[in-house]
Amino acid sequence: MCGIIGLLLANQDEHVNQMIFDGLTVLQHRGQDAAGIVTAEGRRLHLRKENGLVKDVFQAHHMMELRGNIGVGHVRYPTAGSSSCAEAQPLYTNYPYGICVAHNGNLTNTEELTKKLRDEAGRHINTDSDSELLLNLFADSLVKANTAENVTMVEAIFTAMTSVMSQCTGGYAGTYFINGIGLVGFRDPHGIRPMVVGSRPSSNGKTDYVMSSESVAVD
Repeated sequence: MCGIIGLLLANQDEHVNQMIFDGLTVLQHRGQDAAGIVTAEGRRLHLRKENGLVKDVFQAHHMMELRGNIGVGHVRYPTAGSSSCAEAQPLYTNYPYGICVAHNGNLTNTEELTKKLRDEAGRHINTDSDSELLLNLFADSLVKANTAENVTMVEAIFTAMTSVMSQCTGGYAGTYFINGIGLVGFRDPHGIRPMVVGSRPSSNGKTDYVMSSESVAVD
């Protein structure tokens, strides 16, 4: 069981760091092994993750560096893989666009997916974390979806997401952060793992969005 929060503020002059920190704090019961936050300031990503509790991982100087109006946070309870800091989330791949994932749950066909990504997509899976599989599956599917003629980015993203979910078995939920584009929340077709979405009016008259493992982080 892990905790996830993704936040997008419509006002690009505002920062999500403190709100994600507060959200992870109230989700701490979902995972005490590691914590991480990634934010985007323009196209520059800022990432901090480490083993430990939220209050210990993020000191004042870390928070000052996590600038930007969009971001994703994660608290980890290790159910697959190891307790290594390398498997703390969010996980990141630079291609395409720069994609991060925060994931809760377990995949039950990891060996099949690892072999498929290695043999067919030429992607190296460096850990035993099924979150890394989800990250690479989406990245590979998005590259393929974008090659279709006259496809919009939104269409490509949902095509890629459909492809990922058709290949994965198990109970899972999570958030993809696509740099320069936005957030995509997902959960398994049976809804085994929780994911809630909320919104509020923004300070600039538009709409802020949040997605999380529990409504307590939205409230």
